[in-house]
Amino acid sequence: MTIAKVIEISSSSTKGIEDAVQHGLSKVATTVKNIKGAWVNDIKVVTSDDGTIEEWRVNLRVNFIVE
Repeated sequence: MTIAKVIEISSSSTKGIEDAVQHGLSKVATTVKNIKGAWVNDIKVVTSDDGTIEEWRVNLRVNFIVE
């Protein structure tokens, strides 16, 4: 029998969405083993007063197999 667990994390990047996702997954992988996938639940941007994007933020649900 295989059991999977899902955790939710937040991550950010000044470069873009893909970088925010990769940064979050890389950080989680330092303590969580057997990561099998992730869902991007939410995307948000932080902007300056003129509307320029300063930071991308994502909320992820990370799926991994429990040993």
